[in-house]
Amino acid sequence: MRHGLIPGTRGRVRPMTLFGDPVLHSPCEDVTDFGPELASLVEDLFATMYAAQGVGLAANQVGEPLRVFVFDCPDDDDVRHLGHVVNPRLVEADGVVLRGPEGCLSLPGLEAGTERYDHAVVEGFTVTGDPVRVHGTGFFARCLQHECDHLEGRVYADHLTGWRRRRLMRQVSRASWCRSG
Repeated sequence: MRHGLIPGTRGRVRPMTLFGDPVLHSPCEDVTDFGPELASLVEDLFATMYAAQGVGLAANQVGEPLRVFVFDCPDDDDVRHLGHVVNPRLVEADGVVLRGPEGCLSLPGLEAGTERYDHAVVEGFTVTGDPVRVHGTGFFARCLQHECDHLEGRVYADHLTGWRRRRLMRQVSRASWCRSG
């Protein structure tokens, strides 16, 4: 992305991949081509995320099984974090484990109390192939862990156990967007 442009303004809104689709439950492939197609994908991810009023979006959530995610997310001090990471690796997830409400654009309208660390560090690359290191605390740390999970083929529901998982799965089965519901 060129300096000064608002992310997503040149992108197109893509259909959201919903919970249950196999692309959400399989690890994504590393990006090997840092060309114009990747730049277009990142723009599309921003456009789609903003249209859905989200704070983060992984490529497999629009059906692209590639290791890329975007974010526009506040931390607990209301500091805005805006960017993208290509081929991210979660290199630190530590601090206090907090259970907080977590939702997902691929499970629209639903959320569940999910445990996450309150500090996370992700390393990867920008769309132009430059190294990037992103630090997150609080809500933004939750976002970074959530998006990295997507690229490993996991959704927040996979962290739930017991009654929290059963309740969420009942809500999924009743959701208007659920294929079997």
